Amino acid sequence: MNARQLIVSGDDFGAAAEVNAAVIRAHRDGILTSTSLMVRGDAAAEAVALARATPTLAVGLHLVLVHGRPSAPPAEIPALVASNGAFHDAPVASGIRFAWTAISRTGRTQLRQEITAQLDAFAATGLPLAHVDGHLNMHLHPMVLPTLLDLTPRYGIHAVRLLREDVRAALAHDRGHAARKIAEGVAFNALAAWSAPRLRASGMRVADRVYGMHQTGHIDERYILAVIAQLATGLTELYCHPSLGVSPALAPYQRGYDHAGELAALTSARVRAALGAADVELVSYATPRPS
Repeated sequence: MNARQLIVSGDDFGAAAEVNAAVIRAHRDGILTSTSLMVRGDAAAEAVALARATPTLAVGLHLVLVHGRPSAPPAEIPALVASNGAFHDAPVASGIRFAWTAISRTGRTQLRQEITAQLDAFAATGLPLAHVDGHLNMHLHPMVLPTLLDLTPRYGIHAVRLLREDVRAALAHDRGHAARKIAEGVAFNALAAWSAPRLRASGMRVADRVYGMHQTGHIDERYILAVIAQLATGLTELYCHPSLGVSPALAPYQRGYDHAGELAALTSARVRAALGAADVELVSYATPRPS
C-alpha cells in the first residue's frame, strides 16, 4: 500500500447523458476512480448500464434532497417537496426547512422514508454500494446523517464523504468567489466537526481530507497538480463534476462551470505523471482498508 492514496470521484452520475459520458471517459482514459449515482436523475438507467459494463468504477449513492425529484411518492412526503412534486431548489432554505420539519415526528418519518427510498432504488440496481455522499453535501445535515447511520446495517453503508477542506488553501489557489468560499468553509467545518465523532463511532470509513468543494466547477489541471503537490500521507478524496458540456438538466445549477477544463484535467498525461512521481495510489472507498 502506498503512503498516499487518492480517491478521484465524479458527482451527479445519472443526472444527464453528458455527465455519464464524461464520467466513463474520465475513468477509462484518466484518473477518475469513483462516482456517485443520482437514482432519480434523467439518465439514471443509462448510468446503471454503463456502471455494470465498467466494474472497475466504484459507484456510491448521491443522496438528493434539493435540485431533483424524490424517490418516494411526493404525496407521501409533502414536507420535503414543492407544489410540483420536486424538491425545492434553494439549498440553504431547504436545510433550514429540514431542521424545522424534523422537529416533528411526521417530518422525521418523511425524511427517513425518502432516504430509505433512495437507498432501495440504489440496491435495486444490483451495483455494490461503495459509499454515500450528498448533492450539495446535504448528507451531513444534522437531521439527515443520523438517519443514514441508523440505516447502515440494512444497506451495508461503510463509507461516507466527510468534508475536510482548508478554505485558506483554497483562497491561496484562487481568490475568486471569496465570500462564498468563506461561508462554505464556516458552515461545513461546523458540520464536519459535528459529524466526525458520529461517523467514527459508527465505524464508517472517511477520508483524512477532501478537496473540491471550494473549487466546484473549476477542477482544472492547475488545481489537480496543486493538490497532488501538497498531498499528505493517508487517504484523500478529490471530487468534481465532469460533463461533456452543459446538460440542459443541470444548466440552471452549473453556470460558469469549466466542463472542458475539468475533463481535460482528469485525462491529463501531466496529471498522471505527477501522481506517479509522487507515488500516489489511486483508490476508491471500495478498495479494502489497509490491514
